[in-house]
Amino acid sequence: IRGVTLKNRVVVAPMHQYAADRGFATDWHLMNAGRYAAGGAGLMMVESTKVERRGCGTLGDLGLWDDAFVPGLTRIADFIRAQDCVAGIQIGHSGRKARRFRPWEGGAPLTKDAVTAALGPDEWDNWELVAPSASRSPDSDPMPRALTRAEVQDIILRWGQAARRAHEAGFEVLEIHGAHGYLIHQFLSPFANQRNDDYGGDAMGRMRFCIEVVEEVRRHWPEDKPLFLRLSVEDDVGWGPAESVELARMVKPKGIDVIDCSSGGMSGAPVTSAGPIGYGYQVPYAERLRREAGILSMAVGLIVHADQAEAILQKGEADLIALARELLYNPNWPMDAAQKLGADPRFALL
Repeated sequence: IRGVTLKNRVVVAPMHQYAADRGFATDWHLMNAGRYAAGGAGLMMVESTKVERRGCGTLGDLGLWDDAFVPGLTRIADFIRAQDCVAGIQIGHSGRKARRFRPWEGGAPLTKDAVTAALGPDEWDNWELVAPSASRSPDSDPMPRALTRAEVQDIILRWGQAARRAHEAGFEVLEIHGAHGYLIHQFLSPFANQRNDDYGGDAMGRMRFCIEVVEEVRRHWPEDKPLFLRLSVEDDVGWGPAESVELARMVKPKGIDVIDCSSGGMSGAPVTSAGPIGYGYQVPYAERLRREAGILSMAVGLIVHADQAEAILQKGEADLIALARELLYNPNWPMDAAQKLGADPRFALL
């Protein structure tokens, strides 16, 4: 893909670790990325790393809003590459889904006392909830403040600077997080975006923020390095496959190489419109984007078995296979798959 060659089509999907220290990577991140890279994957994607302070979902989110974060991430990218694995990173912004307790702490909105105790008295206001519109979901969540047009354009610039820092840290693949109810998805969705300026209204207005983020990121991300975009292809509340195809067609000539096809995250409920959640339930999204938008696609979601993953590729339903939960159980899944598929009879991957 562009100037990057993957040794196989297995991708470690970005998985939040909630283990950063004020945005800085820790030894946990090095160990976590390293075990997947050493397990035989072609591409290891570091978790959603935030483009500005307000974009952090939890106290443990990684950051790329300052040059000071680059050395810690360089250490991780270098180690991934030393395992003969391509180093990737996802960049994102949580928007109205920011400032929450970690999942094992309940995932509820953080309290001012908790933020003050962890970070100091000034950080509550610095960690303001912002969104395209003053709209929340569910209704029990705090109300975000609607971004001004000037603030929207400032955040777009921050995405570009985060891309620059990702390049300086040595990452070879970059993914823009536009899914799961986070800021870009909030702009795309008529459920969350009630703006009446040029960043809202009709579908083109709602897509404008995402398109301008892509353009700005590409200005700072080298031409020979691939750029992915993760989308919730279906969110069941107004954004669906037809809109995702339209957006993919628009961003491909602007520098997006792969659409990472996920779903849901906007209303807090699982997406069920495509049928029951089971093995490979999101693969049809990847197939449709690949076929109708003429763009490389990545399938993710309950892809468990080696023969299942291989069949997706052989049938032309996706170009890359991303795994998350199955790799949590077995970080050596790629090496195991190579044995089961007869691709490594000499155990050369060990």
